[in-house]
Amino acid sequence: MQNLQQNEIPLHDIKPLIEIHEYSLYYLIGVSLLVVLILLGFIYLAYKWMQNRKKYNKRAEHYKRLFSVDYSNPKKAAYDLTFYGATFKDDSERHLKAYENMLQILQKYKYKKNVENFDTDTLHVIELYKGMIDV
Repeated sequence: MQNLQQNEIPLHDIKPLIEIHEYSLYYLIGVSLLVVLILLGFIYLAYKWMQNRKKYNKRAEHYKRLFSVDYSNPKKAAYDLTFYGATFKDDSERHLKAYENMLQILQKYKYKKNVENFDTDTLHVIELYKGMIDV
């Protein structure tokens, strides 16, 4: 009992301190960099999407112009139909044949000083070609 009172108990099971490797700071930095990279990727994709939204679409513009051609001036209308219709002629073999047929019929409205208005057959061929187009 005397040993217990003097606090001289021998301690043999205590081991020396060992070094513990702490990686939580590296994990925090790594996760932070990953989050930043993902955010930058989303920002880049959003920027590209916004840029492509404003991009000029030739087919859509020619489609609008083709359907808004004014038939009151047949000579100008023939040139406009030829120009805007050429955008869609390579879509398929049927489009090419219909475009060539329309060109043959519109030929008599070009290269002359004074031309008469479109007849019903010409209007029918033009409407047939315009009906085939899809954007």
